[in-house]
Amino acid sequence: MSLLSTPNPAAPERPAILTRSDGATIAYHRRRGASPGVVFLGGFMSDMSGTKAVTLDAFCAARGQAYLRFDYFAHGASSGEFAEATVGRWAEDAIAVLDELTEGPQILVGSSIGGWIMLLAALARPERVAALVGIASAADATTLMWEGLTAEQRQAIRRDGAIRTPSAYSAAGYLLTRKLIEDGERRLLLQSDIPLRCPVRLLHGMKDPDVPWRQSLALAQKLASSDVQITLLKDGDHRLSTASDLALLQRTIAALLEQGSLRSPP
Repeated sequence: MSLLSTPNPAAPERPAILTRSDGATIAYHRRRGASPGVVFLGGFMSDMSGTKAVTLDAFCAARGQAYLRFDYFAHGASSGEFAEATVGRWAEDAIAVLDELTEGPQILVGSSIGGWIMLLAALARPERVAALVGIASAADATTLMWEGLTAEQRQAIRRDGAIRTPSAYSAAGYLLTRKLIEDGERRLLLQSDIPLRCPVRLLHGMKDPDVPWRQSLALAQKLASSDVQITLLKDGDHRLSTASDLALLQRTIAALLEQGSLRSPP
């Protein structure tokens, strides 16, 4: 069995649907398999059909490992308007899928803002989390967003409640709302110690234009865990989706899966 896997080019299956208590729907793909399972949490305005999410699906399929990928509120095939979305809502989605769609210990893999959501979910359900893998982890991402705005943009978002900002990842740009920023301020993690003690692996590109690689260093310092490893990729960008980046991600998760202690998280 090959350690590294690539996505299957076959037509994707229709996602299953989890309905939240308020009627909102979360679209997901679940693969049953061995424990600990792997749960992928995507980035800002990304979805579960992205390269990393699909690559990990194939990786887990090759190993016979349980795997779950899903779309947050207002992302992909899930319901909701992006203007109403917040980090808190996305964290609630992550906790809901963890509670209702997985069994036993899980390795959470968070990409970009998914790294922040991963931490929030782990803090809510520490007994369910075997390990964490962050990819360009954007803990406290709304602070980075706010600091990246001009004075005129900040004034506009205060006045109008939202602005649309240019993005290298979307021709339409990103909708940035006051609601998102204010909610994020209530969920900041890097201002104090983070009481998570599971193994943590952080991957970050040193040419990341969106989330400085020192953000992962700051996160490592705040985590209570003594088993934290950071891998910096000198030529790595924000997405970390090249063939070599994906190979590193798979090796990182494979090494965690082979640790017998992960099967029964404290």
